[in-house]
Amino acid sequence: MKKVIVLSCIALLSLTACKKNDASSRISEESVANLEQSAAEKVANGTPVMQFNELVHDFGNIGNNEAVETEFEFTNTGNADLLIIDARATCGCTVPEYQKTPIKPGETSKLKVRFQTSAVGQQQKTVTITTNTETGEEHLTIKANVAPAAN
Repeated sequence: MKKVIVLSCIALLSLTACKKNDASSRISEESVANLEQSAAEKVANGTPVMQFNELVHDFGNIGNNEAVETEFEFTNTGNADLLIIDARATCGCTVPEYQKTPIKPGETSKLKVRFQTSAVGQQQKTVTITTNTETGEEHLTIKANVAPAAN
């Protein structure tokens, strides 16, 4: 009797182990239809595109603890309103300011970045902008060579 149970278990395990279990077998037609509908809605509703005049700004040589600013100009070249949800820098020494209202297709706006640090030498900071563009994020870079503090 034990042999029959053991053989039955082995047979059952081998049958389930051989069952086709790839990713394509788990995709339902309903899921595919939902994805296709979502993609069609995006195309119908349009997509904003954030096109910058520059992605990197180099302040060059600056004094220690000197505050400098630049503005990154951009245009919404897409066909839907552009929303900037958030803008954050890699450190507290870099502060971005941005338009909080929607930017219509064809409109131009500016993102101001203020930079002040006491760190010495070549500095590079990234500003990450969270938007409703297709990628969802845009990245800007600022650079500066900070001189040592004068004694």
